[in-house]
Amino acid sequence: MAKNTICLWYDKDAEAAARFYASAFPDSRVNAVHRAPSDYPSGKAGDVLTVEFTVCGVACLGLNGGPAFTHNEAFSFQIATDDQEETDRYWNAIVGNGGEESACGWCKDKWGISWQITPRVLTEAMAAGGAEAKRAFEAMMSMRKIDVAMIEAARRG
Repeated sequence: MAKNTICLWYDKDAEAAARFYASAFPDSRVNAVHRAPSDYPSGKAGDVLTVEFTVCGVACLGLNGGPAFTHNEAFSFQIATDDQEETDRYWNAIVGNGGEESACGWCKDKWGISWQITPRVLTEAMAAGGAEAKRAFEAMMSMRKIDVAMIEAARRG
């Protein structure tokens, strides 16, 4: 296990979530599945308790802790994309697998984890500052999934 690992609390579907992420994103995999050695408040001996997995190179641990806690937008994965095709692929994977769209490049998977699918052209425009950043920002504010061509047009003015 990595020295620093993101721990994500799931009701009971940590393994399903980890397997989905491994199938949807590059440099992602399920590393280990650990079963409970005895009964615990939200499960029985032999149930999947934790899942070690990697999402785009980031070490994660999924904990099947029961329904006590739910995810919110205070935590999200931000995935940088190179073009519209990659943006569409990740967005459609999340939303098309029981997730939901939000605004400004944000969506949520069916387990409640928030994702920012962010084309590099948008972050580059914001880093440029000034009028270019303002135009790109204003264009982004009208979007759900980011439209790369619209951001590029906004950058040019």
